[in-house]
Amino acid sequence: MGMGIIRITGAKQKHKKKGSSGATDSPKKGHFVVYVGEMHKRYVIPLSTLNHPLFRDLLRLAEEEFGFNNSEGGLKIPCSEDYFEGLVSLINLS
Repeated sequence: MGMGIIRITGAKQKHKKKGSSGATDSPKKGHFVVYVGEMHKRYVIPLSTLNHPLFRDLLRLAEEEFGFNNSEGGLKIPCSEDYFEGLVSLINLS
């Protein structure tokens, strides 16, 4: 069925872990978080997005600019929010 719908969220999603009274910022199973733009807007997207060549190109840019050994946490993507949302729309159409 292809990649399905790519869900993007600007707000943090909180999920309670089993057996825990507190909430975490972890995305639900099968998704991961990236931070985009100057304000590091948070997007939660499906892991299947990693297979798309356009997204892989974006990951290469992220590695060049930020590296993947990042002490601040989270995967930062070096582009504007508008560009990222447009790219995600193109990925969703394929």
